[in-house]
This record gives sequence, C-alpha cells and structure tokens, in this order.
Amino acid sequence: MKKSDLDEKVEYFAKDSTRVDRKNGIMYLYGRARVIYQDFELDADYIRFNSKDNTIFARGIKTDKGKYVGRPIFKMGREGSSIADSLTYNTKTGKGTVSGVFTEQEGGFFSGGKTKMQPDNEFNVSGTTYSTCNLPEPHYGIHITKGIATENQIITGPVYLEFERVPLPIAIPFGFFPKPNKKSSGIILPTPGEDATKGFSLTNGGYYLALNDYWDARLTGDIYTNGSYHLNLATNYIKRYKFGGNFNLAYASDRQGLEGTPEYDPQKNFHIGWTHSQNANAKPGTTFSASVNAGTGNYFSVSAANGTYDINQIASNTMSSSIAYGKVFGDGLFNLTTSLSHSQETRAKTISLTLPQVSLNMSTISPFDSKNRVGEQKWYQKITVGYSMQASNTVNTREDLLFDKDGLKRFRNGMQHSIPISLPFNVLKYLNFNSSVNYNERWYLQSVQNRYFKRPNSSDSVAIDTLNGFKRAGEYSLSLGMSTKLYGGKKFKNLGSIKAIRHVMTPNVSFSYKPDFSTNNYGYYKNKVYYTNDIRPGKSVPLDGDNLVRDYQGLPQKYSIFEGAQYGGPSAGKQASIGFSVDNNVELKVSDSKDTTGTGEKKIPIIQGLNFSSSYNFVAPTKKLAPINFGGRSQFTDKLGFNFSGVFSPYAVQNVPITSGSGPSQTTTYQYQEVDRYVWKDGKLPRLTSFNFSFDYSLNPDALKGRNKNMDALKNQTDQQQAGRTPEQIEQLQAISRDPNAFVDFNIPWNIAFSYSFNYNNSLGLASTRSISNTLNFNGDFNLTPKWKIQFNSGYDFKAKTVSYTSFAIYRDLHCWDLSANWIPFGSYQSYSIDIKVKASILQDLKLSKRKGYYTKY
Repeated sequence: MKKSDLDEKVEYFAKDSTRVDRKNGIMYLYGRARVIYQDFELDADYIRFNSKDNTIFARGIKTDKGKYVGRPIFKMGREGSSIADSLTYNTKTGKGTVSGVFTEQEGGFFSGGKTKMQPDNEFNVSGTTYSTCNLPEPHYGIHITKGIATENQIITGPVYLEFERVPLPIAIPFGFFPKPNKKSSGIILPTPGEDATKGFSLTNGGYYLALNDYWDARLTGDIYTNGSYHLNLATNYIKRYKFGGNFNLAYASDRQGLEGTPEYDPQKNFHIGWTHSQNANAKPGTTFSASVNAGTGNYFSVSAANGTYDINQIASNTMSSSIAYGKVFGDGLFNLTTSLSHSQETRAKTISLTLPQVSLNMSTISPFDSKNRVGEQKWYQKITVGYSMQASNTVNTREDLLFDKDGLKRFRNGMQHSIPISLPFNVLKYLNFNSSVNYNERWYLQSVQNRYFKRPNSSDSVAIDTLNGFKRAGEYSLSLGMSTKLYGGKKFKNLGSIKAIRHVMTPNVSFSYKPDFSTNNYGYYKNKVYYTNDIRPGKSVPLDGDNLVRDYQGLPQKYSIFEGAQYGGPSAGKQASIGFSVDNNVELKVSDSKDTTGTGEKKIPIIQGLNFSSSYNFVAPTKKLAPINFGGRSQFTDKLGFNFSGVFSPYAVQNVPITSGSGPSQTTTYQYQEVDRYVWKDGKLPRLTSFNFSFDYSLNPDALKGRNKNMDALKNQTDQQQAGRTPEQIEQLQAISRDPNAFVDFNIPWNIAFSYSFNYNNSLGLASTRSISNTLNFNGDFNLTPKWKIQFNSGYDFKAKTVSYTSFAIYRDLHCWDLSANWIPFGSYQSYSIDIKVKASILQDLKLSKRKGYYTKY
C-alpha cells in the first residue's frame, strides 16, 4: 500500500486464514481476525479491508447449527469496548455505521438499533434501547427512536419505556439530556406516591446545587394532600486527605387524623444532623470530630424517620451529639480534649447539655527515676505520679424550658483535679503489691444551703438556696493491694478425648482508708436545721431551742453543701475496708478431631472469669460486710456462649416492729427488713437477691461472620470511595450501618439465631418481693429460591405473655431490579411497605413504592 493512502500502518492478524485481492486492493481475514489502526481496535470472525476507499467491514459468522458467533468487538480511544452485529468504518474520514450495537457508557448500556459515527465524535442513533441491565436483551429499557449524542449532551426524538420488549403506551415527543463532564446544578423531579394517613404525595423533589468539586447541597421537600409537608437541606463536603463530612437540616409539619379533630393541628418538628471526620495524617497530634443528632423529640416518630421508615430511629428513645477537639503537646506528655455534647430523651422531653467539657491528662511519670539509670530500679525509683483535670458546664432541663429567660441560670459548672501516686513492689517473688495515694480537689462557683421546715401530719419539706461564690473541696484516700496466681491441673489417660483439665485462680486482696470528711472542721457538711416557715425575705431563721433534724435513732443529720454539684463533694463517713475477690478460669484439653495426624489437641474453655468479690468496712456502724457479687461467662462453641451474674446477701431478714406516733396515737406495725445479723449464725447460706442469665446461639455462625465482615468493610470506607457516592448511596450505607439485618447476602442460604435473657430479683427472699422476667428473641433468614430471600425478627416476653416486636422482610433479586417488602404485622409500629426499584444509582428515581404508615388512626 502507498504511504499516502494511510497516515499510519495497519496491523492485522487472523488465526484461520488471510486472502489478499491485489487487483482490487481488498484484504480478507477469517477466524478470530484482528485489525489495529491508530486508536481503533477491532476483533471479529470476518473482517474485510478495502485499501482503495479505506473502509473496514466486519461481521460474525453462522455455525452449522445456525448460531451467529464471532461478532465484531471494537474499541475507539479511551472508550470502553463495544459489541455489534456488524460494522463499517472509514479509516480516513472517521465515519462508520454500526448495526445491533451493545455498549456500556458510564453505568448504562445501549443495545440494538443502528448507530452512525461521525468524525467529530458525534453519534446518530436509531432504534436504540438504553438500560442499566447488562443483558443483550435487557429486562427493561428506554427506547430511543432516533437521537444525536455528542460529548456533552443527548438530543432525542420520541422516547418511551419498555419492559421485556413490550412498550408502554406513555411516551415523550422529544428529550434533552445533558452529559456534563463535571457536577452541575439542576432540578430534582419529585416522586409521586401515596400514604395511607397523609394521602397522595410528591416526595424528594427539589434542587441540587453543585457548588464546587469539594462541596454540594441538596434542597428537597415532600408535600401531601392532607396538608403535611417536609423540608430537608443536605450538604456533603470533602477535602481529600484532610477532612470530610455532611450536614443535614430537616423541618416537618405533619397533620394526622380527620379535619376538625385535635390531631389535625400541625405538629412542627425539626432535626439537625452533622458528621465530620478528620484524616489521621492531616494534622498529627490534633483531632477534630463531630457527630450531631439533635432535634425535637417527636421528629422521627411523626415524620416516619424522614420518610425512610427506619424502625431503629423511629423506636429510639434517645438522641445524643458530640463535637470534640483534641491536641497532644509537651512531647506527648499532655493530652488536651474539649467537647460540646448533648443528650435527650425523646419521650420524657428532657435534655442535657454540656457546653463545654475540658479534660487535661498527663501521662504517668517516674519523678525519681533517671533516663540514664544503670541496673535495677531502687524502691523509690518505682514511684509514679499522674495528673488529670476535668472541667464542665452542664444543664439538665426540659425541652420547653431550655431557651426561656432563666435558662442560663440552670447551668452547673465545676472543675476537678486528680493526682494519683503509686508504688508497686514484689514480696517473695510471687506476691505482687501496689500501694497508692489519691488526692482529689474540686472547685465550684456555687454551693447550697438547705432550710428544713416541720409540717404537721406530713413529712418535712426543704428549701434549697443556691449561694454564689468560690468553694473548694479536697479529699484523699490510701490503698494497698496484693494479687497472685495459683495454678492447678490434672492429666487423664483413660477418659476418652479429654486429655487434661487446668484451673487458674487469681486472688486479690486490697485495703483502703479514707477519713470522715463530714466532720465540722472540714466545712464540707452542715447540720440539718429547722427554720421558721416565713416566706418574707430574710425572715426565715432557725427555730429556737433544739432545732436539729434527727434520724430515728436521735442522731443529728447532715447535708453536703455540694449537693447536686457537677462532680459531687467529699464522701461522708470514715472508711477503713478490706476488699477481696477471686477470679477463676477452667479449661479442658481435648483431642482435635480435625487434626489428620491424630495427635492434635485443642483447648475448650469451660468457665471464663468466674469471679466472687466483696468487701468489709471495719468502721461502718452496721452491716460491715458488703453483698457478695459473682459473675462469669463461657463460650463452649462458635454457636453457643452464655453469661451470668448475681448477688448474695449475707444478712438475715426478720419481721421488725416499727413504732410511729406518740401517746394515745402511737401505733406499732411489723415489716420484713434486712437486719444486721449474718445468716450463717442461723445455720443458713447467703441469700440470692439477684441473678441474671443470658445466652446467644446461632445455627449458622458463618452468617454472623459474613455480616460482620461486610459491616466492617462499610465502616472502613476510604475518602476516595466516599467522594464518588451520591447522597442517596451515603444514606443507604448509613441505614445499613444502623440495621445490620438490612444487608441481604444471597450467598448465605440460611441463618437462624436465638438470644435468651433471664432476670431474677428478690431483695428480701419473700414471695411478695420476688420479680422474674425472661425474654426470648430470634431472628434469621433463608433463601426460598436462589433469588428469593425471607428475613424475620421476633421474640416472646414470658412475663407479659406476649410476642415482642415482630417484622418480616422479603427480597427478590430481579437481576437489574430489586423488589423488597417489609411488614410489621402487629404492635405499636404496625405497617407495611413495598418497593420495586432499579439497582443502578444512575436511574435511582425509577422506582415504585407503596406504604402504609404505622401512625394510621382511621
């Protein structure tokens, strides 16, 4: 061929044969033929190249059975590969014609029809179907009768939707679809729907703002025919390798019930959400994070969790937030953290704010040790000293009182300093001792003064006066502890697969001392005094004579001037107590049946952490011995593990006479009470006052492992992965994180898991004071077919004799579509929802939803 005919050489290959017609300038390639020219690559079972008019023709071939194989596969430049029934391409002009094309473009697939390629990267299409289904014969698609596609836009003639190649009778006469290479602002079309309570609706309609490559915003709203409406502002921001987050502000005005009823009045609620995370390498030694979840208590229940019907948010009774900043300085010696936090109970309408909370911690140091020390430490070089400081400003109030005129006066603030000093040492090699001195000091700007008033035929009342002014409270304590380990074991020769048993016991003994800080010389406590009941300013004064408030034994009572303070005050009463505990671990060594050599062994834990603990206060006036606590756990297999705990009381219960009144009105009644007498003096064992037992069992532990693995993968998304997700995808990931059961894994054919909880309480050991509750919860899923999965979650409360929260979910994998149905058959949140939607996010608005809200009242 002449050089002038082509700008560059043509590379060609054919596995079967090559035939050249030199007279007409035509080359024929047969069997897995391949042609490469510049950035054009072509593979087909038959290729014909005409050097005179510079055209390439390619097609497949039919087998003896009439099957069409070896279709042309071509690629141009950076575009992905495409497959066609046949094509013609001019290497000189860049024009071409493709019949029966199948190609992927940015998550979508074009199939069928005829396409003409133009030299200016423009394509003319006719009879082409666009779909997110990756099959040559897609389950659904948007059929384009004719259109023009350029680099930045697609302009079409009549367009209609078809399912299984059956066209719908609805079409649009023409269409314009922009294809920007960057984010662009635009209108978000609403989704029509129906709600059983609120009526017909248009939801998630609004406007998208592409502010720049690092920040966007989305303003959407819902409107219902009964007068309800929702507004939502959501933004996402990210600076790669620095930080990222999102902000959400929502407002809801909802009506329920019939017009003219009290329920029809609009309920106005709002919610604020903000998450911010900083890359760990952005500013080493400095951290900043935010997790805000705040708003009115009824927002999630009334708005159905902003239309998501997330049962975890709807049923939640608490919301909390935290904004924190931290910095490490002084060569890592000091760590400063500051935070703003909030928590609220949505049903009780109470809220707690901490604005701010500051914490300064110093790493433990050895002041008498030397960095260049040679040899073993001397006893005084083992002394360690630490320091920590906490300061906070907190208010606890109701939602409606937070922003009233006296709101700021309800804040309580304080600062606490702690200095622990310790000295560890060993005795007789195996006994480990640790002695310590702890000093705590608290600073407050407020204290209290109580005034007590006698009320005839009623209990006394008290007035609490808040006194402004600086007050300090210091206290200290001493302690000495000892611990060691005891080992015991036995080997077996003729006990089947059991080879040995081992018991490890860890006893701990400690002694602590703390003086009585309620004595008058410290000034932290005052006597309770009766005052005259006079509301005039300055007229309420202590009563004359013996005005002290006394207990039933006639002893004067005291109160702390730091009652209700942020960090409390020094404790009352002298303490000189000894604490003791013992921890036990028992395990078996058995033959491993999975070991092919026959000599392998494995350990099975029988008892883990079986602990008994109590203490004895030598200076307590009564009941010197504290209750005996015990607890333990065991994990026999991957499927079964249980936990238990309880309390024993060492004191007897007696029917004690109680005398009230005086003179002719004096009466005596009898009441069972715990008295200061040990039960073993009566030949009895300590009394069980409480016991808790629970276990989890999974019939298919691989399902739990697989779900946890997917949850970990979702939580560990990198900044690059998060940057490419749409707000809807981020919202779905957050929903999955809140509800692990939302993850549907068709690769696990079935899973059934149980959890059981038993609680027993009986403070006096009588039938009248006994309380027992036990609940059974179970959940699971199974594949009805390889494409159908059913999930369930339920339980039973044996005390209430009723079925607990129950839900069912059905999922159907429709290849390129998803069908899901959720049903709560009974209870407070009785509802159902059915959704069918396209899997691909590019057509995420192509869906159909049917819901019945749990709040339906008519």
